[in-house]
Amino acid sequence: MDAMLFASPERIRCGVAGVGSLGQHHARIYAALPGAELTGIFEASDERAAEICAKYNCRRFATIEELGAACDAVSVVVPTDRHAEVALPLLAQKTHLLIEKPICATLEEAETVVAAAREQGCLVQVGHIEHFNPVMAFMENSVSAPQYITAERLAPYQPRGTEVGVVLDLMIHDIGIVMALVKSPITRIDSVGVTVLSKSEDIANARIEFENGCVANLSASRMSTKKQREIRIFQSDAYLSLDFMNQEGHLVKKSDIIAYGLKMKIGLVKAGDLSAIPVKPIPIEKGEPLALELADFVKSVREAKQPKVGAAEGKSALEVAITITDQIRNAKK
Repeated sequence: MDAMLFASPERIRCGVAGVGSLGQHHARIYAALPGAELTGIFEASDERAAEICAKYNCRRFATIEELGAACDAVSVVVPTDRHAEVALPLLAQKTHLLIEKPICATLEEAETVVAAAREQGCLVQVGHIEHFNPVMAFMENSVSAPQYITAERLAPYQPRGTEVGVVLDLMIHDIGIVMALVKSPITRIDSVGVTVLSKSEDIANARIEFENGCVANLSASRMSTKKQREIRIFQSDAYLSLDFMNQEGHLVKKSDIIAYGLKMKIGLVKAGDLSAIPVKPIPIEKGEPLALELADFVKSVREAKQPKVGAAEGKSALEVAITITDQIRNAKK
């Protein structure tokens, strides 16, 4: 791969394949990103294509191949079941890619994309956006040896994204997060799920056991009345509760609990007065995760370095997500 990666002082020519509800934001950010320029888009809808081209002064390309030939880097923001179909001709043009999560709908397609990227010497970043959320930056510095993790990701139902089940649509975010935090092989997965409105699971829960003893319990639903993206982490020295959506959270340290116990023992606080335990707000500098993600992608292309979430990490998260999905579907047979 390294043979074809390049470092360039010039602006990186960027494109977007698919400028729908999410892709339009890729276009917006590339158009404003220092060191990048929005060269053009590929979009099936004439109306949406005209809107984006007029808004950001870019070109609409007639084919994927033409887009790839004109760009150094392209975001693939089409439905998951079309990722490989769109990514492969772009890679054939030696175009570096950011493929929205999950990398593909199947492991076979993912392996084909990874092999093509390797053959063409192209960089592939997978759009696991929460890895660029300021909340994740805090956890990477503060979580050392998690013992138990719970994550909950809820969203109202909408047709977009239902070409795959809720595990590949939503839960895969938290799969990638816990794998990055725990850093240990998975030894066991137990999953349940329910189909409500779409053709596949709309609600799912997975219990993941790791070799180092950590257990993660992940829940995802696209049948909720509200949006929620929260994670709670327990380790020997602290408890952390974080909110990805609002980019905030709080922390309770073991040392503070010990201090509380001593104060209670000598009568400085009343027994059972939990308000005396310092629950510290976590200082998180807020930022737009997608803008941070695309800036990192452009930097990776410019500096010829592997991205934070590359094809290998994307494929590993997909493998776990498919295992969970298969367990849910096989239980219904």
